[in-house]
Amino acid sequence: MEFLRLLESLRTPFLDGAFNLITRLGEETVGVAVLCVVFWCINKRIAYVIGVAYFLSGLTVQGMKICFRIDRPWVVDTNLKPVPSALANATGYSFPSGHTQSATALFGSLGTKIKNKPGRALCFLLVALVAFSRLYLGVHTPLDVVASLLISFLFVLLTVKLFDDDPISKKRILVLAVFMALYTAATAALASALYLNGTINQSYISDSFKAVGAGAGFAAGMYVERVYINFSVKTKNILLQFVKLVLGFAGVLLIKEGSALITGTGLVVDTVRYFLIIIWVTVLFPLVIKRFFASRGESGAKS
Repeated sequence: MEFLRLLESLRTPFLDGAFNLITRLGEETVGVAVLCVVFWCINKRIAYVIGVAYFLSGLTVQGMKICFRIDRPWVVDTNLKPVPSALANATGYSFPSGHTQSATALFGSLGTKIKNKPGRALCFLLVALVAFSRLYLGVHTPLDVVASLLISFLFVLLTVKLFDDDPISKKRILVLAVFMALYTAATAALASALYLNGTINQSYISDSFKAVGAGAGFAAGMYVERVYINFSVKTKNILLQFVKLVLGFAGVLLIKEGSALITGTGLVVDTVRYFLIIIWVTVLFPLVIKRFFASRGESGAKS
């Protein structure tokens, strides 16, 4: 807590605004957006690495949050005041840091795959900045952040190793998809048990079930795309790539916001919503890409 108090004493309105912007790089919207761009337009192998590391580390962090149930710093120490504008996205328990996990899995995965040194350095710099922003804003402790960094980097390194082979075998994709499905089921079972026995209330397991829906969606979608669709990321020109992204993001927005207007929110509907978002990203929109955007004769297996 002493380190957080030191950072609190150094705050200025400019730094508050700057770190509020930086910390947004660790939000789910950025993670999904980057995954979409890489998966639809750049390189599917890198997107697989990002997705597996991102969702498995996310499930792990969410599971740890509800197991350890450590309160936020300002709850533990009432003299510590977080930056007010950061409170809206500081939901759930404190340990480990979800924003740090997201940024580490996302930009850490990209950093391992980018060949030029400036790009790689930028990715790891973004990881460090997001991690530090959580401390500066007063919404996490150093233990929260360091634990999340270690967990997420471990998943990044393991996932990179899993996708070293060329081409990626369908058997490996199947095994990985089954493992992810079982991992999501275990997280759902844990969250359900803690909720049903009265240990934690619904608001604290909401993020866990969103992670379950997204993780299950990626497990299923990764397998279906690789085995049955295998679209090409290439198109005839840059304009078509732009149109592709606009249509793809419109679909994500429609599912995320449109369905919420119809069904509202809740554990079940949120889980289904996040499942459908990732199924759109990995299965439904790739079918559209293969039919209307992909270059003829191009295989997506190595893309």
